Amino acid sequence: MKTGFNKISGRVWKFGDNIDTDVIIPGKYLRTTDMSVFAAHVMEGIDPQFPQKVKKGDVIVAGENFGCGSSREQAPLSLKHAGVACIVARSFARIFFRNAVNVGLPIIEAKIECEKGDIIEIDLEKGLVKNKNNIYQGMKLPDFLLDILTDGGLVEHRKKKALQ
Repeated sequence: MKTGFNKISGRVWKFGDNIDTDVIIPGKYLRTTDMSVFAAHVMEGIDPQFPQKVKKGDVIVAGENFGCGSSREQAPLSLKHAGVACIVARSFARIFFRNAVNVGLPIIEAKIECEKGDIIEIDLEKGLVKNKNNIYQGMKLPDFLLDILTDGGLVEHRKKKALQ
């Protein structure tokens, strides 16, 4: 595991429960493999201005069942390529959770209190999220998932393992 990778600090974008993959990247954009198209339309189903406002290193904080809906891998890819550094949610749809890890998008399940624009700090290795003077214990990812994230996703992780 690379030290430093597992600590993320970023500005919060706050969303509610049941954010589905059709909201994250609307289906009409799925005919391309151009990541810049995905990034240009990410989250527009819930906030049409989000693609213009999100900055590299920002963090999404959401409620229950983030990433529900279809199993499209483009949903976490669009967030990653828009610059989102991490997603903190009370819970994730299982397929989104695994797709996020597979594409190298850090995620953590934690129930935290924050407001849009807050700066939060995330320690993936310990499963902690800090906002102002509050520290929230989230779900610590198993080491094998942290290794996949650290390597940049499943494909890069497998390439690294093949070289060893």
